[in-house]
Amino acid sequence: MKEFMFYIRNERDAKNSLTAVQHLAFIKQCEVYISKLKGENKLIAAQPIVREGVVLKKDNDGWIEKDINTDKETQVGYYHILANDMDEAIKIAKDNPEFEYVASATIEVRPVKTKEAETGFVYPTNK
Repeated sequence: MKEFMFYIRNERDAKNSLTAVQHLAFIKQCEVYISKLKGENKLIAAQPIVREGVVLKKDNDGWIEKDINTDKETQVGYYHILANDMDEAIKIAKDNPEFEYVASATIEVRPVKTKEAETGFVYPTNK
């Protein structure tokens, strides 16, 4: 099995348009999705991300801190999963409840590099 990251993004605070009942239904669907992945031993981790925070950048004069701009598309969560290949990872991502509840939702699916080919260094993991 290979590791993949799903980066969940929404435009602005898209979930604010959901009613309280819709938001609760969304959360429950996420719990079902997460439980299914756990039951299939395909989930390493999954968490929502608070929209507050900073973006750090270093330039010649030192560090620059900018607040995260939530007026545009912003990352709202992640899933760290196991799949046989990219096709399976994409299939798993397509089942994410985010698409059912948030019209602006996107999920970036990316393989995780677990080892350096040149040095043989294996990146640490808690799994």
